[in-house]
Amino acid sequence: MTARNDSEAGSVLAPWRVYTPQQDTELLTQALDREHVPAGAAVLDVGSGAGALALAAARRGAQVTAVDTTYRAVLATRLNARLAGLPVEVLQGDLFGPVVGRRFDLVVSNPPYVPTPGAVPSRRQAAVAWDAGADGRLLLDRICRGAHMSLRPGGVLLLVHSALCGIAPSLAALERSGLTARVSDRRLVPFGPVLRSREAWLREQGLVDADEEKEELVIIRAERTH
Repeated sequence: MTARNDSEAGSVLAPWRVYTPQQDTELLTQALDREHVPAGAAVLDVGSGAGALALAAARRGAQVTAVDTTYRAVLATRLNARLAGLPVEVLQGDLFGPVVGRRFDLVVSNPPYVPTPGAVPSRRQAAVAWDAGADGRLLLDRICRGAHMSLRPGGVLLLVHSALCGIAPSLAALERSGLTARVSDRRLVPFGPVLRSREAWLREQGLVDADEEKEELVIIRAERTH
C-alpha cells in the first residue's frame, strides 16, 4: 500500500513499512524553514523514511545526505528524490554510522519515538517506523548522545518527538554532549491510530491521563557553539 500527501512535508510516495509523513514531519519542516538554510549548506536527514525532510532541504538548495536503516526507506527516498528531480545522497545504515567523520551544518531527525509494549518490532514489521521501546527512547537517546559528532561549529540539530518520551532527558543528554538545547516548537495533535490502540497500556504506565486525547509534539533545537 502506498500513501501520498499533497503538502510539501508529505509530497512523497511512502510504501508499506516506510513512515508516511504526518504532523511531526510538517512541524519539523517548518522549523527547518526558520533556519534559513543557505544554498550549498550540508544537511543530514537521520532516519529519512520516505525522504520528505531530505527533499524539503534539497528544494532550498542544500547538499543533502539521507540515512535510514531499512532498505525499503532507502529505496523510497531515492525514488522520491528522482521523481522530484532533486540531488540527494541516500545511504543505508544505523543512524550516524554511514557518515562517521563527516560534519554538517544542519542535522534533522524524525526517529521512531512511540512508547511500545512488548518487544521492539523487526524490520519486517510496519511498526519499525514508529515503535521505540517501553519508554520511546530506543533511538532518541543514541541521537542525543551522538549528534554533536556530526555537527560543524555553529551547526544545528532539529529533532522532533513526542512529550510522552520525556523532554527533559533529551535536553539533558544534548547538553551533556556539549550542545546548547531548547524546545523551539510545541504542537498538540489528536491521538492517531497507534496511540489509540494502546491507550490502556499508556495509562497503566502513567504516560497519559484517563481523559487525555491529545499528544504533544516538540521540536528540540540544539546548537554546537564551538
